[in-house]
Amino acid sequence: MVSKLLFLADTHVPKRARQLPEQVWDAVAAADVVFHAGDWVTADLLDELEQRSRQLISVYGNNDGADLRARLPEVAAATVEGIRFAMIHETGAAKGREQRCEARFPGVDVLVFGHSHIPWDTTSPGGLRLLNPGSPTDRRRQPVCTYLTATADGGRLLDVKLVPVEKTAGRAQE
Repeated sequence: MVSKLLFLADTHVPKRARQLPEQVWDAVAAADVVFHAGDWVTADLLDELEQRSRQLISVYGNNDGADLRARLPEVAAATVEGIRFAMIHETGAAKGREQRCEARFPGVDVLVFGHSHIPWDTTSPGGLRLLNPGSPTDRRRQPVCTYLTATADGGRLLDVKLVPVEKTAGRAQE
């Protein structure tokens, strides 16, 4: 069976945006599994994503308070279509990330993370794929806001695509 995947992080609603852009909600509706790598800021978005997602896998981030930390783990693990995923908000400095994460997450195929708002897609020497979708609401030093999509099929992660979020009225870009 094939599963459509959506990767989000660092939504920061309502601090960086009042709400998620409709483009992101359309991606949620199209996804079989939604991953969110933390920095929700309020539980309202978590509640809405839980209601609107077929399956939601999520963690808390450094900007998430006690209410979110009570509901979400620091590290999540899931197997989707034979692919072993782990997710954490923060992985530390970019330098040496692949080796650190490979040591910390043995037996994992794909590690999803956030925090930097900077998209990342690399593979460690041992084969661990590291994915950061950026942020759909706060581009920081990036040209645009982003998220990732992919397909899981028979133990393989396919069609990983960084998707730019189109500018819309009312969404924070800075």
